[in-house]
Amino acid sequence: LTIFLQSLDYQLWHIIVNGPRMPTRTIEGVVSPKPENEYNDNDFRMLQLNSKAKHVLFYAVGPNEFNRISSFTYEGTNQVKESKISMLVHEYELFVMHNDECISDMFTRFTTIVNSLKNLGKSYSN
Repeated sequence: LTIFLQSLDYQLWHIIVNGPRMPTRTIEGVVSPKPENEYNDNDFRMLQLNSKAKHVLFYAVGPNEFNRISSFTYEGTNQVKESKISMLVHEYELFVMHNDECISDMFTRFTTIVNSLKNLGKSYSN
């Protein structure tokens, strides 16, 4: 599995081993989540790889095991957790379909946001 994933994209393997990466910015020495309207091509590539890693893991282990495993990728300090929640809530509240995006990609992106929030202890009712 390791060699297969590395052959797909070595950065994909890096994300699976080290956990998802989120776009950040540094202002006066303070690192914070980057607003989506400031994302550049590298940020979108990073987010795409995060989603691709989750997709590969989901199909490799199945939905029940995936949810159990993915909850461990969000361990960290309360400050990191709150920062991730803040960024994801921002993405959730400003969620729109991108011009170059098909419905299934949009749904996957939305589901990733909602599942990430759920794993961090923040959930929304239907």
